Amino acid sequence: MDIVPLGPGFGAELRGVTLADVASDDGVYAAVRAAFEEHSVLVFRDQEATDELQLAFSRRFGPPEVTKVGSQGTGSHFVILSTIGADGKVVPPDHRLSLRSKANQLWHTDSSFKRVPALTSILSARIIPANGGETEYVSTRLAFERLDPAMRNRLQSSFAWHDYAHSRSQIAPDLASPEERGALPPQCWRMVWKNPVNGHGAIYLASHAYAVEGMEKAAGKKLIDELMAFATAPGTSYLHQWRRGDVVMWDNRATMHRGRPWPAHEARLMVRTTISATDADGVDTMRPPSSQAAE
Repeated sequence: MDIVPLGPGFGAELRGVTLADVASDDGVYAAVRAAFEEHSVLVFRDQEATDELQLAFSRRFGPPEVTKVGSQGTGSHFVILSTIGADGKVVPPDHRLSLRSKANQLWHTDSSFKRVPALTSILSARIIPANGGETEYVSTRLAFERLDPAMRNRLQSSFAWHDYAHSRSQIAPDLASPEERGALPPQCWRMVWKNPVNGHGAIYLASHAYAVEGMEKAAGKKLIDELMAFATAPGTSYLHQWRRGDVVMWDNRATMHRGRPWPAHEARLMVRTTISATDADGVDTMRPPSSQAAE
């Protein structure tokens, strides 16, 4: 397996390895898992990413999430990210599927709004537009390292509230349905996630974050906005330009990402599996002291 660096200090393409290799070989999995812990974003090119194989690959890294209510793929282990309607045609820009795609263009980390947050997301390209539709990543681990020591110390004992409805309301007031709001109440997480394998800390934030525990609302939101801007500063990102057969996985503990726009008339179909974080991934240390027992 060859590891080819991609981004500014993070991200790598793995060559000479397939999803099937990882799914079936303990040694290959161990090497890929080590690369994941080090590089945070991994790219696999020219893969035969069937649903069955993607799920087998994903299960290597932990328990797969069941897709939430209100999403394409609800009740399965797959999140279907598509702008193709039931009639097989691309939906108009004001359609709910298009609005959800716009919400994914906000900087975020997956599942920070859930009772169990995510370790990793695995995304495969099935149908891609001729132009645009890239996915952009930043390392919140490297952002944490760039902070001054006083802020690093402050964040390690700070907690932020995350809410799915908050991020969706930035696109449309009712984009999060009543069913989604009921199923996904706000969650509180430590603002620094320490990797138990290598000890690196990373800022844990997303567009879902709306308040800081113990801070006045406006001041907390200002701190969140400043940290988000700091972590996504120009020159710090890796922009992945998709090709058919690409599979990309990323560490939700140590990155943020966003989709990029593409022409509204062009179809895009991506399939995501998401792996829940466990205590072995450090999730037990992320809860406020009053609720650190595992869910």
